[in-house]
Amino acid sequence: MPIYEYECNLCFFHFEKKQRFDAEPVAVCPKCQGKARRVLHSTPIIFKGSGFYTTDNRKGGAAEKGKKRMPGKDKQESE
Repeated sequence: MPIYEYECNLCFFHFEKKQRFDAEPVAVCPKCQGKARRVLHSTPIIFKGSGFYTTDNRKGGAAEKGKKRMPGKDKQESE
């Protein structure tokens, strides 16, 4: 069962409640009997693999080292 975080609108008291997914949200603060609301948090994002770091996209990286230059080809195209 997930643990949900709630906050009171009157006294700003934070509390947690372990509830089932289909359970009704808590509407009353246990401290002052004011109206409570569920606090939503953003989901953490984890980047794995190549392409997410500043060092992965720079010139001279792994992609640039893997390319082979053909000698003389640059001279023919520029003339």
